[in-house]
Amino acid sequence: MFEVVFLGTSASAPSVSRNLVSTMVLRGEHRFLVDCGEGTQRQLLKSGLGFKRLNKILLTHGHLDHILGLGGLVSTFGRWEAIDRLEIYGGRSTLERVKDLILGVVLRGAQPPLELHFQEINPGKLFEDEAFLVTAFPVKHRGGGSFGFVFQERTHRPFLNEAAERLGVPSGPERRLLVNGEAITLQDGITIQPDQVLGEPVPGVKLVYIGDASGVDGLEEIIREADALIIEATYLEMEKELARQYGHLTAAQAARLAREGKVKTLYLNHISRRYSASEILEEARPLFPEAVVAKDLDRIQVKKDN
Repeated sequence: MFEVVFLGTSASAPSVSRNLVSTMVLRGEHRFLVDCGEGTQRQLLKSGLGFKRLNKILLTHGHLDHILGLGGLVSTFGRWEAIDRLEIYGGRSTLERVKDLILGVVLRGAQPPLELHFQEINPGKLFEDEAFLVTAFPVKHRGGGSFGFVFQERTHRPFLNEAAERLGVPSGPERRLLVNGEAITLQDGITIQPDQVLGEPVPGVKLVYIGDASGVDGLEEIIREADALIIEATYLEMEKELARQYGHLTAAQAARLAREGKVKTLYLNHISRRYSASEILEEARPLFPEAVVAKDLDRIQVKKDN
C-alpha cells in the first residue's frame, strides 16, 4: 500500500484554496516529496507530516511553480537540523536550475548546512528495496527534461496456510524459507518445494505520478492497469488550444488516457484557478467515472481491493 498526501494542487500560481503543486508519497519508513512548489513548508506543517525523514525529493521538471519551495525548505533544514542528508532527483536542466536556486541564491557560496546530493534522472530505476521500487519515465512538456514516476510494489505469491498444514510444515522459520523461494526438508525426510505452498503470483500495487505534460502519446502502456494515476488537468476542452500552446493537458485528455490504460482511479491535479472542481469533474467523469479532483491536504491510500 502507498499513502499519498496532496500538499498543493494548483497550477502556475496559488489560489485561495489551492497551494502550488507538491505531493508526498509514503511507503513504510520511506517518504518521497514529488515537486516542491512555493509554500510547501507550510503545507507540510498543516498536514501533520512535518520534516522528519524527508530526504528524497523527486522533481518532474524545472518550472518555477514546481521547484521554488526548495529554497525555503533547504534553509529550514539548515537551521533546524531536521535531517543531515537531502537527495534531490531531477533531469539535467532541472538540477541546473535547482543548483542556481539553492547554491547561488539561498546559500550564496556558503557551505551547505547538510549533505546535498543532486541525482540526475535517466529513464529507469531510481530506488528499490525488498518491497517496492520507483522508476522514472520521460514525459513531453515545454523545455524537455520532464519525467513521471511509477511506484510499484513487487509481485508476490501468497502463502497457502492450509496447504502447508496438510504437508506438515511447522510454523516458524521453515515457512519463511519457503516464502523466500527455498525448499525445506522436514524431520521425516520429505522435501517441500515452494510451489507446493505458494499461490499464483499477485501483482503489487501500482501508483503512477505524471506532472505537467503536453500530450499523452506513449503514456498508455506505462500507466496500464495502475491502481491510481495522478496527473494534471490544467485546462478544459473548451480551451484546448491554450492547453496545446502552453504544453498542458485538458481534463478530457487525462480521462481518456485513464480509460484507455484501464486505470482503477484517476486523481486530477495541477488545477487552473479559472476552473472549479465541479467543472473539471463534469468534463472528466463521462469519460472516466472513477475520476477525482484532488484538494489540498487530501489523503488517499492506494491499495488492492480485498
